[in-house]
Amino acid sequence: MNIPTTIRAGDTVKWRDDSAIDAFGQEVTSSTWTLKYYLRTNTAGEAATVTGSAYGTGWEFTLSATTTSSFLAGDWYWNAIATRTSPDETLTLGNGYLKVQAALSYSGTASAYDGRTQAQKDLDAVQAAIRAIVDGGVVQEYRIGTRNLKKYDLPDLIQLEGKLKAEVKREQQAELIANGLGNPRNMFVRFNA
Repeated sequence: MNIPTTIRAGDTVKWRDDSAIDAFGQEVTSSTWTLKYYLRTNTAGEAATVTGSAYGTGWEFTLSATTTSSFLAGDWYWNAIATRTSPDETLTLGNGYLKVQAALSYSGTASAYDGRTQAQKDLDAVQAAIRAIVDGGVVQEYRIGTRNLKKYDLPDLIQLEGKLKAEVKREQQAELIANGLGNPRNMFVRFNA
């Protein structure tokens, strides 16, 4: 399935899928099958359905800018389901997820936008907590009524910081590769004769 793995809310999104083969080796083509993508996220009422139009023996899909403009930023999940009426059959050809990025366009006064990943936000919070402990401004444990709250110890925060730094580094490397800028972990050596 060729649905993009990342889209921006408010963009027109197009892709094409080739014909497929079912479990019995029979072709699933646009001449006898209808292929639909169902997209959903973890918010009630947030969903979209897009039906493919015939393109050769496969299908072409278009999510309009009007449709994607209402998409909430975050993880979305999809199923590609083929159906036909004679004989009556339904096949799931694929499923997966995609990332919807928030639209950066605005009219009037721009609202705040935080483009950091969740790992980067967590790393920044952990580093702020480390600074607060080092500066002596954090109470490690306290009680309010019947509730207790215990904060991380400095060694735990340092360990968590290391894990989050590695995760942020992996995300940055994946973004460089996705943007066609190469893998920063590749090392090239030239030998002169």
